Amino acid sequence: MTRPFIMGAKGLAAAMAFAAVAVVAQSAHAAFIPYIIRDDATFDDTTTPGQIEFVTDAAGEKAGLGSSDIDGMTLGSITTLRIDRLDDVSRFPAGSGPAVAPYLNFWITDGTHYAVVANEPSNPAFQPLYNDGYDLSFADLSDKVAKIYENSDLSWLPNSGVGLTFADLAGFVIQAPTAAELTIGWAGLGSGAPRESGTNQAYGVNWIFGDTLTNYVSGDEGYIVANALVAAARVPEPGTLGLLGFGIFGLAALRRRSR
Repeated sequence: MTRPFIMGAKGLAAAMAFAAVAVVAQSAHAAFIPYIIRDDATFDDTTTPGQIEFVTDAAGEKAGLGSSDIDGMTLGSITTLRIDRLDDVSRFPAGSGPAVAPYLNFWITDGTHYAVVANEPSNPAFQPLYNDGYDLSFADLSDKVAKIYENSDLSWLPNSGVGLTFADLAGFVIQAPTAAELTIGWAGLGSGAPRESGTNQAYGVNWIFGDTLTNYVSGDEGYIVANALVAAARVPEPGTLGLLGFGIFGLAALRRRSR
């Protein structure tokens, strides 16, 4: 007698979870690119492979470590944001910018406008997240204040950009403007925007070193970091879920026929 193959709710959920996890893994890369944003900031590889040193030893100098690996995905889909900090932070006052840097920012868009959403490492709410660098998910960011920069028009943001947390912006898409868009510019775009000086190359996710504020300035040796990583969970579209279901039940039918 042929016994029908039936996949219960647990089996279906496990199959869908496996598919989602597979998509997450495909979205994770370590392709972070170092770049200079402003003035005479510098970066260089250290003698240890995989490490890079950023030096911002005067006010106004600024550099970034950027990735476009998850451009096109939403802030709320972020599963991993990681970077290791390897230099001696005890030389800086506890809780100061240099002691808990680098700080994190994102380019976001609604399809027409762009802005930068950032945290500040001297913000007390972020300091508990620092542990020899950062190892975050969106859940860690969701209740933290989200500050908006690089656009004077905030009308397209929730509550016109006032009093926001990262949770309020979860549905916005991470996307760096193109070099052409940055060259043309818009009201509120400043010299400290996360883009490469001279080329206007930009990345959706950025770890930032240095700033106009002296509490972000580090002497040489600078900030030594490694193992930057970003990943996001790509939620299957409804059509994809339908195909997944078809595949599962098609497999069930195949097993019935083979018995």
